[in-house]
This record gives sequence, C-alpha cells and structure tokens, in this order.
Amino acid sequence: MTLEEMGKKAKKVSRILGTLGSREKNIGLEEAARALLEGEEEILQANEKDYEKAKENGMSQGLLDRLKLTPGRLQSMADGLLSVAALEDPVGEVLSMKQRPNGLRIGKKRVPLGVIGMIYEARPNVTADAFGLCFKSGNAVILKGGSDAIESNRAIVQWLRTGLSRAGLPEDSLQLIEDTSRETTREMMRLNAYIDVLIPRGGAGLIRAVVENSTVPVIETGTGNCHVYVDETADVHMALDIIYNAKTQRIGVCNACESLLVHRKIAKEFLPMLKKRLDEKQVEVRADEESRAIVPEFAAAAEEDWGKEYLDYIVSLKLVDSVDEAIAHINTYNTGHSDAIVTSDYFNAQKFLDEVDAAAVYVNASTRFTDGEEFGFGAEIGISTQKLHARGPMGLKELTTTKYIIYGDGQIRG
Repeated sequence: MTLEEMGKKAKKVSRILGTLGSREKNIGLEEAARALLEGEEEILQANEKDYEKAKENGMSQGLLDRLKLTPGRLQSMADGLLSVAALEDPVGEVLSMKQRPNGLRIGKKRVPLGVIGMIYEARPNVTADAFGLCFKSGNAVILKGGSDAIESNRAIVQWLRTGLSRAGLPEDSLQLIEDTSRETTREMMRLNAYIDVLIPRGGAGLIRAVVENSTVPVIETGTGNCHVYVDETADVHMALDIIYNAKTQRIGVCNACESLLVHRKIAKEFLPMLKKRLDEKQVEVRADEESRAIVPEFAAAAEEDWGKEYLDYIVSLKLVDSVDEAIAHINTYNTGHSDAIVTSDYFNAQKFLDEVDAAAVYVNASTRFTDGEEFGFGAEIGISTQKLHARGPMGLKELTTTKYIIYGDGQIRG
C-alpha cells in the first residue's frame, strides 16, 4: 500500500472518529487493551528479535532499555490504554459562548485535529500510547517507527487493530508504515494533503530532520538536557536523593538529569558526598576544573558537555556563584524540557520558576516526573518543547483544536 493510499484511508476514517461518542471510543480502547495482553507471547517474541538484533548492532544500554519489552511493561501498556479510556473526553467541550450586540451567539468548541502522523525511534511502548491518545481524542493516526523496533511495532499494531475490529470500529484508525527507509520517512513528511499534524519523537537528529524537511505542520518534541541546580540553602540529603533518582532511575529517557549545577559555597562539603552516591551506579561525572580540584576523580568536562544529552551513566557538573548564574547557564544550554532547583530559599525558588525557560520547572523534586501519566493525563504522545499550541507532556487536550460555532436567527451583515 502506498503512503497516499494510507493517507486517504486515514482521512476517511478521521471523519468517522470525529463523530464517535465517548462510550464507543472507550469500548474500543478496552478491547484494544484486552487484545494487547492476549497477544503477549507473539509481541514479546517479536520484541526479542528486535532486541537481539539491536545488541548485535551495538545499540547503547540506554536505548536497549527503551526497546526492551517485558510482561510487566506490556501490562503497563494495556493499563495505559485503560487509563486513557477512564479520562474525560475533551471532544465536544464548549469552551466559551457569548452574545454579540446583533444577537449572534459565538462559541468555541473542542474538536479533533484529524489525522496525526508520528515518527519515532526504538520505543515500542510509544506505539500503544500514541494510538490510545489519538483514538480517544477522535484522531486517526499513522505511525512510522524506527527499523530497530519494526518487529515489535508490527505485532503491537496487529493486536491493537484486532481489538478495534472486535469492538466494531474501523481498524484503519491505526496504521503502521512498515517500510523503515529514509525515503519513505521523507515522503511522509510531505503528506500534507492527508496528515494534519506531524509529531517526531526521538533523538535530536530525527527531530531536526522532521522540523527542517516537513511540509506538514510539526509539533516539536524535544531532547532532554535536563538540569538540577543545588542551591546554597539546599538540604544536601534531599539533593542527593533527587539527583540519584533523576540521573539513574532510567538513563535512556528524555526527562533524566544530564547536567548538574552546584553553588560554590557548599561545594567542598557536597561534592565528595555526590561522588560517593553516584559511584553506587558508576556514574561518570564530567566536571569543571574547580570541581575537580575538590574531587580529582571527576573527569574533565569539555564545552560540548554543557549541552549534551548523554542517555547514559554520565552527567556534567559545574559550580556557580548564585541562582542567577545557574539560571543563565541553564537558559543557555538546556533544551527547554525539564529543570529543577533544590533549595530552602523561597525567593530563589520563585526566581527559578519564573526565569528558567523550560516546559517543566521543579522545586525540590526530580525531573523524572515530566511524564503524561505522572501529570494525570493517562499517557502522553510526547513532551513538547516548543511554545505554540502545546508545551510539556501532551495528553488528550493537546491533540485537539477548536472551531467557532455561531448561532443566529437570520442576521445578515450590513
């Protein structure tokens, strides 16, 4: 099947999905979740093929972790679909209604975007999350996963479509492009006759390629050079716990901490404690010269380290004189994703919240919470780091747009 044929099918189905009620969509999601678990053996076998091939090709440990499926992760995918089913349906919500002096009543109503295209890398869980959110928000979706996860994605999509069929709903609500070539990816980026919005989710190279080459409107999801700044008034034990969690809980995710900033006044006390804690996971610290004078075992940082997303057991470290210097450094090198301050100073906390330019800004908490499920969205289709339409974790409402609805009783314009 050609991409144009897939686009035509998706556009046709999107008209149907836009008219479905919440109950019909929820039944579809419940059947899809049930089918996903029914197909566990087949899906895990397909994933094992992808995983072994990726290992042979030298994929990094962080990316292998993203690729790997287990019974527990498959259960989480199914639970995610049920969570989305339980969420309030945003479609049809009337956001405003006002009456003009001429008697016209003008309102704004929430409606689906239509057809969503998604290009993503080796994260098979995204396949189910993207389907669930698009379907509940009344959108058809065309997925283009990476070659590293093609067997997994093919099996997952097959079982999700089986669930839709059992619910008496159109299977083509979800379509997977199985050709993983770059030529096909470029062709998809130009399918603006059928795709209403394109969402890239993956590394910096993928996102940049989509933004630069797509004729379809793009919602940019960003890479995550996430910072934790330890202020001079920080509870050092809290800071160590937050850094340890943000850096090591899962290294291959975009909300993991990649860069640390520490106030000079506490550096001599804090840095040896930091080294001891990060040594538990053998994290390499790439630090400025001043930090290395305190802990010589730290590796030397280069300029490129300040802006790098490692997705590995590596973190950069720099000492600063103030919250202002920390904010300036973050706004220079961050990717607009998630940044945190650990502090006991209310004014520094508020200044950090006000002035750091990121989609999610934390006080005394791990950056790992930037996640659709943790934010109460059930799941997410990505974390937007742009500033138009959607920013941060993108749930159901971010996959809708609005249209004006106008009621009259014969008015004509003079």
